[in-house]
Amino acid sequence: MTQVSASKTIWQVIAASSVGTLIEWYDFYIFGSLATVIADQFFPKENPTAALLSTLATFAAGFIVRPFGALVFGRLGDLIGRKYTFLLTLILMGGSTFAIGLVPGYATIGFAAPLLVLLLRLVQGLALGGEYGGAATYVAEHAPVNRRGYYTSWIQTTATLGLFFSLGVILITRHFLAPDLETSIKRFNDWGWRIPFWVSILLVGVSIYIRLRMNESPLFAQLKSEGKVSKNPLKESFGHKANLKMVLLALFGATMGQGVVWYTGQFYAQSFLENVCRINFDQSRTILIWGILFATPFFVVFGGWSDKIGRKWIMLIGMLVAICSYQFIFKQMLTLTQPTGKTELTDHRKFIGEKTELIPKQKTTTDSVHKSIWEVHYSDGAVFHEVKVDSLFKDPARAAVTKQFTYYDEKKVDTWTYRKLIGWVFVLILYVTMVYGPIAAFLVELFPTRIRYTSMSLPYHIGNGVFGGLTPFIATLLTTIHLSDKLSGLWYTIIIGAVCFIIGAIYISNRIDPDVND
Repeated sequence: MTQVSASKTIWQVIAASSVGTLIEWYDFYIFGSLATVIADQFFPKENPTAALLSTLATFAAGFIVRPFGALVFGRLGDLIGRKYTFLLTLILMGGSTFAIGLVPGYATIGFAAPLLVLLLRLVQGLALGGEYGGAATYVAEHAPVNRRGYYTSWIQTTATLGLFFSLGVILITRHFLAPDLETSIKRFNDWGWRIPFWVSILLVGVSIYIRLRMNESPLFAQLKSEGKVSKNPLKESFGHKANLKMVLLALFGATMGQGVVWYTGQFYAQSFLENVCRINFDQSRTILIWGILFATPFFVVFGGWSDKIGRKWIMLIGMLVAICSYQFIFKQMLTLTQPTGKTELTDHRKFIGEKTELIPKQKTTTDSVHKSIWEVHYSDGAVFHEVKVDSLFKDPARAAVTKQFTYYDEKKVDTWTYRKLIGWVFVLILYVTMVYGPIAAFLVELFPTRIRYTSMSLPYHIGNGVFGGLTPFIATLLTTIHLSDKLSGLWYTIIIGAVCFIIGAIYISNRIDPDVND
């Protein structure tokens, strides 16, 4: 094969693999991107915090089953081939995503609604568990051995671009449902949120057509023609001490830390902006979109660089600077979204509503909270909703007590603050590109071709799926436990990342010898 035709072939392989993988990530992340809306649709509305935590737990469930998908589909990939295995995962992912958009809400079918969504989320997790390892392996086995970092880094962009795509479809859908913002928000929250899920089936159809035209990986095809395909990939991967050691090293020395950095820099960042900083729906998502857009090219930069200097220190330095700077960055984001130092335009203050709520049952059922909500404009262009709260506690043993306090909700920040927040999100995602860009090539080169799909998929999906996927849930849970510390959710990432850095620094080799296992 000539150099030109070989180059053309590898780019066709990357394009075909990336389109399908991007769509699978889109399907998987559309759920997390709509967490607050889904919480309102599929869980009881009496306790919004509990509903959000339940939604995040359902979101995390998809991550927890990803290792099982890695075992099932990894085994199939090493037995029958890469092409047909991750074609199957694509169909499962697209079908389950489309079905989530069809499930009636809690108000219609009660607890059957969250149970059905959980079941479909588990199918999504199983499918993604088989997709990534297949795509990364497929590209790596087509790529020149001295450029695996560069070529596989294009696959690495698909996870972030899938999130980017999901956010974009959500915003476009929301704004096209009605000409005025208030009506479009109501329609989106009522039924329009289903459209991004339905879009999935069209995208999957296109990707299936593309993937059916792909050929099998040349390295796997050669193994098959020589009769050297593994008869029991699971036993060879995890029953042999030497290979099991590499699986554990990949997990605890690389993918565990990479996973928490990935989900902190993107998903928890979005959750923090929306639920802690209280930035409005559109701004919180467009801030993330711009950060992703500016940072995504660095996946390829760091992937290509790893071909020259090795994978190890690029990943570990990214991990280290992330965990050392998270507290500072998230504190800056929180400070930027406070009213402190702003000048209110008092003549623009506007009363926009009030409501009274019963407090969840404590000693009596007569405790209540009265809220009056004001729209407050500032001289820099920011608009915050100021919520004045009167809490009435009635206890038969004592007289009624009223407590008053004020907080700020539904914030639209000024242009300069908006740009600063994009800058901080860019830095968070830059850390992601350092740990994630080289990792596909790193994992591929740890394991022999005959059991590569199985061996690399499991540590990736435990590290990325379980440790990383639990990040939004655990971080949000920690902030509800430690109410006085809005940055307490970061400790999970910092601890896991620090442990992974130490193990990786001591035990991972920085060799660039990709032929050793082929």
